[in-house]
Amino acid sequence: MYIANEKRYDRMIYNRCGKSGLKLSAVSLGFWKNFGSSGRFDNMEKMVHTAFDLGITHFDLANNYGNPYNGSAEENFGRILEGMREYRDEMCISTKAGYEMWAGPYGDRNGSRKYLTASLDQSLKRMELDYVDIFYHHVFDPDTPLEETALALDNAVRQGKALYVGISNYNKAQTAEIMKIFRELHTPFIVNQPSYSMLNRWVEDDGLDDFAAENGIGLAVFSPLYQGFLTDRYLKGVPEDSRVGKGDTWIGNQLDEKMLSRLGRLNTIAERRGQKLSQMALSWVLSNKAVATVLIGASRPEQIEENVRCIDKLVFSEEEKREIENILCE
Repeated sequence: MYIANEKRYDRMIYNRCGKSGLKLSAVSLGFWKNFGSSGRFDNMEKMVHTAFDLGITHFDLANNYGNPYNGSAEENFGRILEGMREYRDEMCISTKAGYEMWAGPYGDRNGSRKYLTASLDQSLKRMELDYVDIFYHHVFDPDTPLEETALALDNAVRQGKALYVGISNYNKAQTAEIMKIFRELHTPFIVNQPSYSMLNRWVEDDGLDDFAAENGIGLAVFSPLYQGFLTDRYLKGVPEDSRVGKGDTWIGNQLDEKMLSRLGRLNTIAERRGQKLSQMALSWVLSNKAVATVLIGASRPEQIEENVRCIDKLVFSEEEKREIENILCE
C-alpha cells in the first residue's frame, strides 16, 4: 500500500489559481503521453507516487488522453487512485472534453451540452470519482454558441460533478467572451490552459497572459518544454528514439540547424545558472505573473524529480533576461 512522504509539501510552491481560493502546485503532472494502454502500469504508478511525494498535487487529464483516443489514461489513473484514496482531498484532479472522442455526431469535436455532459459522466466513471476539481472545455468550438458551452460547464458545477471550470486553447478574445457569460451565471471559472514556452510565445503576442492576470484567471501552461525541444535531448542532434526521431510530433521539421544553435546557447545560460535546460525553461515560464502552474509530461519518475527542481531558481537577473530575449528574438 502506498504511503506518502510526510514532508512532501515542504518541497513544492503552491500558487493561487487566478483570484480563486484554489492553490495549484507550481509543477503539475500531465497525462497526455505515456499513461495510455500501451504503457507499463507499474511505471505509471511509480510516476504518480513520485510526483505526489515531491508535492505535486495537481494531476491533469482529458477524456481523449491515451493511445488511441480511448480514455485509457483516465482508466489507469483511476487504478492508481485505488491505492491513494485516502489522499483524494489533497489532490486537484482535472479533466477535459472537446476534441474527437467517440464515433457519431455527439462525440466529435465540439462544445455541445450533450457532448460535455456525457463525456464528464464517462470520465468520472473511468476514474471512479464523484467529482473532479476542474472540468475544462478542451478547445474552442466556432459551431456551438458559447452560451451553450458555458451553461454545460456551469451545470457540471451545479450538479456537484466539478468544483471549478476552465477552458483550454482559447485566445484572448474567446476568453473574454465566455468570461462575461460565466460572470453572469456566477460560475467559478478560474483557469485557461494554453500552450506556452520559450519557443511558443503566442499568449504574449495575443495579450492573453496580461488579460488573465488583470481578470483573475490563472494560466495552467501545457507544452512548456515545447514537446521536448527545451531539454538536453536534442543538444547533440536527433536521437532515433526521440519524439522527433520517431516522427511522434508535428513540429519535428522545426529542429533545423538554427534551432539547434539556439538551444545550445540557451543551454549555456542554464549551465551558468546551475540548471539543466529543461529546468530553466520551466523557471522562465513560471516567472510570468499570469502562470499558476506548468504541466509537465514524463516517461519515467526521474524526469519528474529533475523537472521539479525548476522551482529552486525562479528568479532571472536583468542580464539573463536580456540574453535570453536576444536568443529567442533573433
